[in-house]
Amino acid sequence: MTAAARPPRVRAPELPGAGADWLGGTPTTLASQRGRFVLLDFWTSCCANCLHVLDELRPLEARFGDILTVVGVHSAKFAHERDPRTVRAAMERYEVEHVVVNDPELHLWQQYAVKAWPTLALIDPQGYLVAQAAGEGQVSALAATIELLAAEHEAAGTLRRGVAPAVTASAAPSALRFPAKAIVLPAARTGRERDSVLVADAGHHSLLELATDGETVLARIGTGTRGRVDGPAEMARFAEPNGLTLLPPGLARYDVLVADTANHVLRGVRLEAADATGTPAAAEVVATIDLAAALAGTRTVTGPIPPMLSPWDVSWWPAIERVVIAAAGVHLLLAFDPRTGSTEVLAGTTVEGLRDGPAADGWLAQPSGLAVAPAGVAGAADRLWFVDSETSALRYLQDGELHTAVGAGLFEFGHVDGPAAQARLQHPLGVTVLADGSVAVLDTYNGAVRRYDPATGQVSTLAGGLAEPSGAVLAGGDLVVVESAAHRLVRLPALTAAQLRGAQVDGAQVDGKALRTARPPTPVAAGPVRLRVVFRPAPGRKLDERYGPSTRLSVSASPPSLLLDGAGDSAELARDLVLAEGDGVLHLTAQAASCDDAGGEHPACYLARQDWGVPVQVRAGGDTTELELVLLG
Repeated sequence: MTAAARPPRVRAPELPGAGADWLGGTPTTLASQRGRFVLLDFWTSCCANCLHVLDELRPLEARFGDILTVVGVHSAKFAHERDPRTVRAAMERYEVEHVVVNDPELHLWQQYAVKAWPTLALIDPQGYLVAQAAGEGQVSALAATIELLAAEHEAAGTLRRGVAPAVTASAAPSALRFPAKAIVLPAARTGRERDSVLVADAGHHSLLELATDGETVLARIGTGTRGRVDGPAEMARFAEPNGLTLLPPGLARYDVLVADTANHVLRGVRLEAADATGTPAAAEVVATIDLAAALAGTRTVTGPIPPMLSPWDVSWWPAIERVVIAAAGVHLLLAFDPRTGSTEVLAGTTVEGLRDGPAADGWLAQPSGLAVAPAGVAGAADRLWFVDSETSALRYLQDGELHTAVGAGLFEFGHVDGPAAQARLQHPLGVTVLADGSVAVLDTYNGAVRRYDPATGQVSTLAGGLAEPSGAVLAGGDLVVVESAAHRLVRLPALTAAQLRGAQVDGAQVDGKALRTARPPTPVAAGPVRLRVVFRPAPGRKLDERYGPSTRLSVSASPPSLLLDGAGDSAELARDLVLAEGDGVLHLTAQAASCDDAGGEHPACYLARQDWGVPVQVRAGGDTTELELVLLG
């Protein structure tokens, strides 16, 4: 990019000072960082794509540590995320290596005209905003920009080298650290005298086998260091494992399948039976299944499936004899056959949202927990229950159709019991089928275990006051809950059918408020509106047109009646819309493929992608007839 080609420079708004909640270090202002590049990462801890960007930032921070300061701006989507204690816990959980300022009222979000999670804003050493990028897969483009501009500022004498602000971290030692989900290991599969519980110990990047008391440690699988290594228990490495499922005996060369979330793969663990002395042999990680490779070439309505899948949970579904994968990062349910290694899309289109109907046309929003009725438990065996965390919804898949039991949309949440149509959850991450066929929902951000009864359509609360419950398993008739932010398992006593029917907290149903994500809506004129998504390839790159169009745009709206014309998919990143008067949300998915422009037969290529849910107020006679979103520019 030449100087003549650059648009007029814009001074970046200053960051808040000591009066704000600064976490992980001292307040960091742009003035104090003058002479260095500053990269603002607008994120929220519930967002899988934001977590992908945190991983992408690690090598960038290491590469440019002497000239770059990264500052996280935590802009909450859910009420639970506004609390600085929640943000601090998320920083520890995801090993954030830079300071973060909490922005619960979205003041910085508005000052930087941010429209989506995640968004990155690059500020040059003189305090000017030089680039903005929405979505994941953008860090390499920003690195190219930093490299280009660093040489210019070095020559001009405006670049200051040094170290980034120090980051403080505290982590009390414990057997479990941010555990995610758990399964029961029958004694017959391990060679132990009694059943045990296997826990995905996400914060320790390992699996922990416990006795059914939830406290006695029996074995650990994994070194505890983030990585991706197969081998014996004491050598294997994971990266934030979440979901687990036990396969039928003899189905594959492994017994347990693990959703290795931050590695975006599945891992197979073999459980060895006891030896001649009666001592259980150590488990071994024997397989890594690369889902992105298996899905290479698979397309949805929005184009190729991005590689950052974030498998959040896995569950063996006897009805189809496949493992179902909750691919939170791409809003899909996948089906994996351990016998052949084949993987296919079971439900979803990669568009984030809440739409029922034929599974191939439906919309999901970070599916994060899966459950089927186990053998001997009342309930439809051909029904797969799952929770969509971003729509705070309990849903199910049956006979190729998606259904929603509880939930209203991307920005609707709360803690409300009663008829399912009015009930609300807040970012649930787990689900378990109970002994009577009803469904326990791990209502993570409400700190509660909720119950949905398919027979009556009623939602009630079984337990409250929990620290981010994210999974649960039935053990010995009790419900053992993974209390993630408390780093422990807790046991809820077995409930009789009568108690389940009247499930309550403190003698009364919870009648909280139905809430909405508090984002300022964009005022737009009713009638024709020009939509444009800005994408400018990074320095040294060009759009990749070798195999067809390099860009793609999908547009829809909630409610659908808001969008009179312009819905659907196209290759162009600009489109004419016609909007009806009213309030709602425009759902936009844009992606662009670019490659290095240095020539050669096989240049390195990059895919930028982002989903926007833009709240709009459409009014007759409004002034705004153009809507511009920045993918990279």
